[in-house]
Amino acid sequence: MERRTLVLTQWFFPYQILSWQDAVTQIYTGDATVVAEYDEEVRSPSVTWLCPAVVRLTSSIKPTRKAKFSRFNVFTRDGFTCQYCGHRKRMGDLTYDHLIPRKRGGKTTWTNIVTACKPCNSRKGSKTCDEAGMFPLHLPVKPKSLPLVPPIRDLSKAPAEWHDYVRPYLPAYA
Repeated sequence: MERRTLVLTQWFFPYQILSWQDAVTQIYTGDATVVAEYDEEVRSPSVTWLCPAVVRLTSSIKPTRKAKFSRFNVFTRDGFTCQYCGHRKRMGDLTYDHLIPRKRGGKTTWTNIVTACKPCNSRKGSKTCDEAGMFPLHLPVKPKSLPLVPPIRDLSKAPAEWHDYVRPYLPAYA
């Protein structure tokens, strides 16, 4: 069985996806409670349970101290909006752009990267903002924290048991 389990925060916000085995461990240790189940059974010598589809954490999650640099986190910081044309896009239509191009010594850091749509990134190319005449709407900064974002962005790929818990939180860019 290759089932996965959706984990919700105490406030029912979609937080992460675990293997069903890890979810059963969390239920057994009291770290989570079952919210929804699949039809398949999970058996041990002494217990039979329905496989957990959705669980809710029993304690609050600890916020991370710093925002880790990643492509997804740059898109989250910039609101999934191209920083050149201002259009909000789906994740697959975005890339990131170096303000100071790498071939000119620009680093891949929070303060040198902005979200760009593919046409704008192509138009700017390996030029600086001054050379291209393209300037970001907001100067890039290293965020102190980032908002929680659902671990699922495409509801069509999620099991039906998850839909009610994920749909309210899917952003327009999904």
